[in-house]
Amino acid sequence: MATSEKEVKDALAIILGDRKAYKTSLNYAVEYVRTGVYMCGEGLRVQCLYILNNISHWRHPKAKEVRTILKNFTKGK
Repeated sequence: MATSEKEVKDALAIILGDRKAYKTSLNYAVEYVRTGVYMCGEGLRVQCLYILNNISHWRHPKAKEVRTILKNFTKGK
């Protein structure tokens, strides 16, 4: 099943909601996520690649779910 842009935006909201990780594991990813919230289509797909690259050390109860959503969206699955 293809991942929708709405699912991606919801996943980005989870990342932005983890404010305590902004200065540690999300330090670079936050700006990519903030930009991604306003993107769509191919631009959002590419932005998700940047985000995925910068959240590899992020620990959150929903981190695995968020990564899966972003990965599926970048692959078009």
